[in-house]
Amino acid sequence: MPICFGYFAVSFAFGIQAAGIGLSVFEASVLSALNVTSAGQFAALAIIASGASLIELAFTQLIINLRYFLMSCALSQKLSPSLPLGHRLGIAYGMTDEIFAVSQREPLSPFYSYGLIAVAIPGWVLGTALGAAAGNILPAVLTNALGIAIYGMFIAIILPPAKENRVVAGVVVLSMVLSALFTYLPVLCNISSGFRIIVITLITAGGAALLFPIPD
Repeated sequence: MPICFGYFAVSFAFGIQAAGIGLSVFEASVLSALNVTSAGQFAALAIIASGASLIELAFTQLIINLRYFLMSCALSQKLSPSLPLGHRLGIAYGMTDEIFAVSQREPLSPFYSYGLIAVAIPGWVLGTALGAAAGNILPAVLTNALGIAIYGMFIAIILPPAKENRVVAGVVVLSMVLSALFTYLPVLCNISSGFRIIVITLITAGGAALLFPIPD
């Protein structure tokens, strides 16, 4: 339930922003139900709003959501070798940062994962639907204020590890500097938002992984 409530709050902000670019309540809800990824979905809104290509949208999602590939590989080691493919796909669908964090048990039963998914994901989709509905009804000044919630979530994510690890702090600062350069420099500002995210992610995360690898 704590995961569900947390998802509801963040997805409500997502629903407001989705309504702001013209998505209907149904479209925003389906988008959340099929993606279940906060950072990827918020990035998608900017790409959709700019009218970029589907290829750009797909590559952006691939880069942003690569961590779920690693999480799924890690959890696959905790599953029974005889577990059918259908159950593995079901667990992979609901793979999020929070669900991964509370799934560190061995052996991992697919029904434990289904229990988490059955409570958490509806909170994500319901929050999106209500946020999109509110975005079409509430005055702009209020929806803009509620939309700040997503930035609060991102700050809450990056500050604790940045305080503990200088490399993480450096990556955060470098990503902000590069983002500013891509926004204001004459040539770089012509690059679309989706490819900006891809390039900045590869430079910062890839560079840090290459220069400062984690031994274990």
